[in-house]
Amino acid sequence: MKRMIALIAGIGTAGVMLGSVFAVADPPSQSPSSTTSSPSTSGDGKEIFRFDTFGDEQLWTEVLQMQKVLPGVSPRTALSVGLKVDADALPADVIKAIQAGQVNLDDPAVTVQLLKLNAVIGVIGKVTGPNNHLATVGITCALCHSTVDDSVTTGIGRRLDGWPNRTLNVGAIVSLSPAVVDKTPFQSWGPGKFDARLQIFDGKRLVPLSSFTVPVLIAPAYGLKGVGFETYTGDGVISYWNNYVGVTQMGGHGSFSDPRIAISVKQMPDQVTPKLPALLNYQLGLQAPPPPAGSFDPAAAQRGQDVFNNAGGCARCHKPPLFTDVLNGPDPNVPFLHSPFEVGTDPAYAARSATKQYRTTPLRALWQHPPYFHDGSAPDLLAVVNHYNVQFKLGLNDRQKADLVEYLKTL
Repeated sequence: MKRMIALIAGIGTAGVMLGSVFAVADPPSQSPSSTTSSPSTSGDGKEIFRFDTFGDEQLWTEVLQMQKVLPGVSPRTALSVGLKVDADALPADVIKAIQAGQVNLDDPAVTVQLLKLNAVIGVIGKVTGPNNHLATVGITCALCHSTVDDSVTTGIGRRLDGWPNRTLNVGAIVSLSPAVVDKTPFQSWGPGKFDARLQIFDGKRLVPLSSFTVPVLIAPAYGLKGVGFETYTGDGVISYWNNYVGVTQMGGHGSFSDPRIAISVKQMPDQVTPKLPALLNYQLGLQAPPPPAGSFDPAAAQRGQDVFNNAGGCARCHKPPLFTDVLNGPDPNVPFLHSPFEVGTDPAYAARSATKQYRTTPLRALWQHPPYFHDGSAPDLLAVVNHYNVQFKLGLNDRQKADLVEYLKTL
């Protein structure tokens, strides 16, 4: 028989918050332990992407001590910083109660119950004992690279794997840690951004890489098949970046080394590297979402395609069908890149990378993830077009620019 747990709900009556309790079943055992057998042995990249912490509790629990922080965070606060709740992990009665406004989203105890249900996307919390003690906290790939469809309410719905979580404020979350003394860099990031070049975790402590922070947008993890080099600066193939982030940023118990950036972390047993092939296979299967019906003007988009290929010169770098030229160099194993000054973008982030240059971003589901450019400096597609119209002296008129925007919405 399933052990039952209580989820506290609050119902407002005449301005007084009353408590009611309703029972929900324990969550299914779908979350693999970071220290038990790897789901990669069955090729289940989805399980790795969604539920595998790679043993990063060593950072989020032992160093950052988030298990002491989250029990004091209400669901409303958690949702406000972009954390998402998986509706498929919630019993039907709980979903109905949320939609009816009967769940007290201001009660931190509800946050712990959601963690116990394994319902907070990308956050794995081990809740123990009759008093629901949050013993450990770890994170997964899905924290940054999944969102929800808001089908229950804002921030609560069915998973959308691969979609960048552009409302997630990682910096605000990290700054809650009592172990973070200087919170200013993290608090400056804002929603949807992360700086993977500010510091690394070497398995024991956080090691500074830079005296200043340059956060970039969390990128989509869909539409990767055939792209080859999936980072803004083309440092390596997709699994290279998965390895870098899994070990040095998430804090996974594994190994990563790149002499180009003078980083070498070795931890055994390696709970990251053996899982990279299965993780990659799952990522490559994530399709870019098509534009919603009625979201663009078909006639204008058709004219815009002509601008893209001709007057705008966009296709010179954004070569169809992948809309990037990163594999168009003389050696397909070496990314074809562009200097920051060639494309008129900030050189600060590239300067801290292995290549010092930028890759032509493949255009995929542009309608879904504004703002644009690596640093989010273009708030919308018209701002992107205006940037290149000036940078390359294209001389596009307002009609051409508007048509081009409509075409970009289709990609």
